[in-house]
Amino acid sequence: MSKAKAPKRRRYRPAENLQLALQTTILAAAVIFALFPIVWVISAALNPSQSMSSQTVIPPLPDRRIITADEPGKLLRIASPDGARVERSAELVLLVEIDGEEKELRAPKNGYVDNIRLEPGESFLAGDDLYDIRSSYLINVDTLLNTERKPFMRWMFNSVVIASVSSIIVVLITAFSAYSFSRFRFAGRRNLLVLILLVQVFPNLLSMVAIFLMLQQIGQHIPFFGLNTAGGLILVYVGGAMGINIWLMKGFFDSVPRDIDESAMVDGANHWQVYWRLIFPLVRPVLVVVGILSFVGIYNEFVLARVLLRDKDSWTLMVGLWQFISATFGQDWGVFAAGAVIGALPSLIIYLSLQDQIVGGLTQGAVKG
Repeated sequence: MSKAKAPKRRRYRPAENLQLALQTTILAAAVIFALFPIVWVISAALNPSQSMSSQTVIPPLPDRRIITADEPGKLLRIASPDGARVERSAELVLLVEIDGEEKELRAPKNGYVDNIRLEPGESFLAGDDLYDIRSSYLINVDTLLNTERKPFMRWMFNSVVIASVSSIIVVLITAFSAYSFSRFRFAGRRNLLVLILLVQVFPNLLSMVAIFLMLQQIGQHIPFFGLNTAGGLILVYVGGAMGINIWLMKGFFDSVPRDIDESAMVDGANHWQVYWRLIFPLVRPVLVVVGILSFVGIYNEFVLARVLLRDKDSWTLMVGLWQFISATFGQDWGVFAAGAVIGALPSLIIYLSLQDQIVGGLTQGAVKG
């Protein structure tokens, strides 16, 4: 019996080994470069110290700080009992009497009040320990979700609603426009396409004053579309998101064979039936792409929302998060980072759920077939 020959192992040449090592190094560097900002923001969200100067990739351990008295006095009232969550400079912890005058002792940092050492009516001296304030890895999330002065969940709800409604309207109007440019031939078609593209070259920031005055005038007749309303902001977003999307969707419509339209019309279908029953299902990938791009762009928009929305309850997420870092000496970077992480969840869920449609929509319309 002949012995079976063992398969020969491929021997890599030195040049191939060097190429493989170089490719692996470049890939690892690209992955680290892409993931580092995400890791840094998550670390800042879990950092209980609220300090950006001492921020590290691995957040420091939660600490406990003993608050001492600067002057002798007497405790009048305990405003925040043991276990209460307090915000820096915003929450009253103890009400004391010093030199015959009432004085408020507020929290020096975000944390939880613990181990109050005095009872109302007891006196203390300068340097005596009053209470402890402890931190936690989730103190930033707790502060973010349970601060009545800054309703984070309300802002996030506003952003999701405004972005969703705007994206649906943009997809529908853009689909009708792209189908018209792709299938119909009319005078001024090419010039109108070029005009749409040129208008989109100029950002909305340049027309901020005009947009503000237009919404102010519209609000006098139709309050729902005026200043400080979700309807007015949706109106502005829809008007500014159609240009490049029409071009993207038109390329996809051009890739759908015209034989489908002609066959359906021979069978007696009109343009609306051809569009809604035949073409619309075929172009679903590009509709998803336009919808996602519009949603993410509107969801993350800040400048227009900051100018057009005035009421705190009507703010979007980006405007609300800006409030955590806009104060001169009251920046809550940890809370801001926690809000950024939680605020990214809607976009992340949409991308993960529709990633196959995104790839198809961006590639199939690139080449006319």
